[in-house]
Amino acid sequence: MVFSAPTYAVHDTGRFQLDGDASSSTLGTPPAVDDWDKVCHQYGPPGTACGSASDTTGSTAGLWTCDTSRNTAASCTLNATVFTGGGSKDPQLLSSWNWKDGAGGLPAKDNLVHAFAVRYSLTPSATCPSLSSTCEVIYFGLDRYDNSGDAQNGFWFFKGKVGLNADGSFSGSHQNGDVLVVSDFSIGGTNSIITVYTWDDSCTATNKPAGYCADANLHTQASSTAANCASPTPNTGDPFCGIVNANDGTTVPWSSDYTDKSGNNSYLKGEFYEAGINLSSFGLGGECFSSIGAESRSSTSTTATLKDFVLGTFSQCAPSLTTQASTNGTVTPGTAVHDTATITVTGAATPDDATGTVDFYLCGPSATANPDCSTDGTSAGSGKTLVDTSNPANPKDGKSGANSDDVNTSASKLAPGYYCFAAVAHLTNYDSPGRFTDSSNECFRVKDTSTTTTAQNWLPNDTATVKLSDGTTNGTGTVTFSLYENGSCDAIGLKTTFGPITLVNGMASTNNTSTYVTPGKTISWRVTFTPSDPNAVGGSTSHCEMSVLTINDDTGS
Repeated sequence: MVFSAPTYAVHDTGRFQLDGDASSSTLGTPPAVDDWDKVCHQYGPPGTACGSASDTTGSTAGLWTCDTSRNTAASCTLNATVFTGGGSKDPQLLSSWNWKDGAGGLPAKDNLVHAFAVRYSLTPSATCPSLSSTCEVIYFGLDRYDNSGDAQNGFWFFKGKVGLNADGSFSGSHQNGDVLVVSDFSIGGTNSIITVYTWDDSCTATNKPAGYCADANLHTQASSTAANCASPTPNTGDPFCGIVNANDGTTVPWSSDYTDKSGNNSYLKGEFYEAGINLSSFGLGGECFSSIGAESRSSTSTTATLKDFVLGTFSQCAPSLTTQASTNGTVTPGTAVHDTATITVTGAATPDDATGTVDFYLCGPSATANPDCSTDGTSAGSGKTLVDTSNPANPKDGKSGANSDDVNTSASKLAPGYYCFAAVAHLTNYDSPGRFTDSSNECFRVKDTSTTTTAQNWLPNDTATVKLSDGTTNGTGTVTFSLYENGSCDAIGLKTTFGPITLVNGMASTNNTSTYVTPGKTISWRVTFTPSDPNAVGGSTSHCEMSVLTINDDTGS
């Protein structure tokens, strides 16, 4: 179908120049603020993310990268990586795609050198309308090694992270909503065809089960046979358009990293291509895209053989990891504590929740302060699956989380000291953030408690006083104390005896060291007096003296 939307204009937003060159010094019609020299290249080597703190262009995310054989620190290399195998076609799953190190044989016109992309969140306007609070626009482009022949290319915007495996396969997987823009700029760029597809796994073949199905997994969003950005009159409306450089000698901002087949450090006609798409016009303004893939193709057909590619990380949607321990205070041994990791994806109105797993670690104990948990630690739960944490459930708000195992359980108490958690996320649909630990929110202390109780003990002793018959004269001699563990002073209950003990001023006391702690215990004493002059004074024996021990060790307070 031919798409016509007279208000969705991508080439005249005033933000980015879609004028067929990469230099902001050459103003197109209509003029705009940014071009590739301002957005990306000046801020670092291939692979550098755009939209950094030093970037004052207003871009929210971007990428300038090249064919570097999986090494973004290297200089750009021709044929570094190319598609191989019959399964490397756009309708196929990424698991069917294969690559190899290029070793010649690729037509020069299909050899891609650089790819670049940038995304803007613009204020809705007549030239950038949107049904939401922002107008989301992506501009993208590539350059090729030679202009000797027409070229077809495609641009994938992957919601998930896509990369290369060492065995020649691709990592990652398609998600519904991935965007593919296929372009054909032939006859020197005068014939311009652009088709926009989205990945839709409900499509099984052409026109099946719906007319918008262009092929298995490909949903045709729009197509135009007049998609050259140089052709539309400003403000007449173009939800997408593309353009190639129309003249030889077009300036290359990254000329030190570009030499074409003819030995030029500038572009020959048709070696540079750039395009833009208003995501809001397709209801895709809220989507995040984590990776881009530029590809050269044998034709614009959905089943075209894919040839060369440049793959890069498009970091417009950034997942961040934060954690929170279930307590940041002091707990006793056996009081369970766990850590919660939260992944928050920002950069779009309705980003997909992060998926993948989280590994948790516990560091400590430290005797005096929170330990450093930036490295190491013992496992507190590995491979914990991230789940939607929104209430009500919402898999499109960029919020997901996972919990660690409980630590300091009653069955496995932690030793007293200070502890901290750390978390490492392994995401499957975004770049994984780094290990995270936070001494303010992820640490706690285990402190043992003490209980003081009392247990009274009774140390029974007895004192004997001996007086003669007048009641005032002190007796002289010794006394023997008998202690019984009953109340009747009978021989069966005899515990021990003390003495004989010499009377002093008619008195003597025991020195018992045996204590009693059992409430209700009954004891008794009997004392026998032996006079020092039995011829003058007769001996005597006391009455049985009984006591009952009363102890209460718990009075309440």
